[in-house]
Amino acid sequence: MAQTDSKVLVLGALAGVAGISLAVVCYRGLRSKRRVSWPGFYQNRTNDPGSGLLLVDGPVLPRGQAEVLERLEALIQCVSELKEEMKALKTALPSLPDQVREELKGHSEVRRVSAQHRTAATRRKRTAGAASSPGGQSSEDAESEGGYMTALTDSEDEEQSDEEQTQGKLSVLLDRIDRLRQGGESDKRESLSVLLEQRDEFGQNSEFLWRLTRAYCDVHDVTVPLEEKKTHAENGKAIGEEAIKVNPKCAESHQWYAIMCGIMAEYDSIQNKIKNGYIFKDHLDKAIELKPQDPMSYYLLGRWCYAVAQLSWIERKVAATLFGEPPSATIEDALKNFLKVEEIHPAYSKLNYVFLAKCYKALGQSEKARKMCEAASSMNTVSKEDEEAQKELDLLYPSVRV
Repeated sequence: MAQTDSKVLVLGALAGVAGISLAVVCYRGLRSKRRVSWPGFYQNRTNDPGSGLLLVDGPVLPRGQAEVLERLEALIQCVSELKEEMKALKTALPSLPDQVREELKGHSEVRRVSAQHRTAATRRKRTAGAASSPGGQSSEDAESEGGYMTALTDSEDEEQSDEEQTQGKLSVLLDRIDRLRQGGESDKRESLSVLLEQRDEFGQNSEFLWRLTRAYCDVHDVTVPLEEKKTHAENGKAIGEEAIKVNPKCAESHQWYAIMCGIMAEYDSIQNKIKNGYIFKDHLDKAIELKPQDPMSYYLLGRWCYAVAQLSWIERKVAATLFGEPPSATIEDALKNFLKVEEIHPAYSKLNYVFLAKCYKALGQSEKARKMCEAASSMNTVSKEDEEAQKELDLLYPSVRV
């Protein structure tokens, strides 16, 4: 508290007491004038600390006037006590700023000890502020408000601490899952198993759910039995749909849901295959809208355009019958998306070069197709997708050599 503020507070309080004192003086003068005409009362001259009036035998005052006198005597007593309190306050105020500084200094030292002490210091400052506020609160009111603020702060601190611990645990889990995905088949299966074990705790987090969808996709790719593969595809699609509901603004959720729809096309009838094709395209468009610099989304969209451009006559007729208009895309559309992948991420993948070569070949640009085949050949074969790319490359390359 600044020294000027202390002086203003003292002067304001003294002015208030002076006003009350003046009112009391006027009251006493008026009472002296009236006492002469009030038989039955005379002033008590003893040192009795109680009332200054003594009731003796004589005519009785009207009851209303007696009550007024009693209340006025009580007021005089309160004013006297207030004067004493103001004297004590006047004496204490000069040292109050030093006490506050010492208090704050103590809090600062405690805050440097640990995070737990930091929280306690904040609560004490808030409580002290409530007790010393000039809003006319009694000490009991201030203590009550301080207690409420302390309890509220404790609750907020506990909630924040729990949330931070949960986020920290989730972050560690997701880092582990991302590392496992870089491994082999056993790592991918372990990733799925770990995510399923943690689903009850993190099942309402979109970052967790789209990784679970991705894990189903990875395990699907390394699984051999057809029924087991189909089960993983169905489960992954269901989780992907759940991830989108939890957070419609997550690009990865839309991306991996689209992938699972594409995988399900392997196990569905022509009708469902075309239906999933529409869903695939819609969610890829949403993923690109939310995250326009993700090369994977453009690669997938290029694959979709290339597949649609290769649809058979019967597939187009079924699409037109079911949906009114079959999906539409050209080789040029596919090429545009594959080139966008290279623009964002040069040498993105071996398979992206293979599809660039396929598009150039379909458009009659053999020289460019040959260059893409050479670029694909220069990349190492690491993943299962690379193995697929190499097989297609072995078939494609001889047809584009000059």
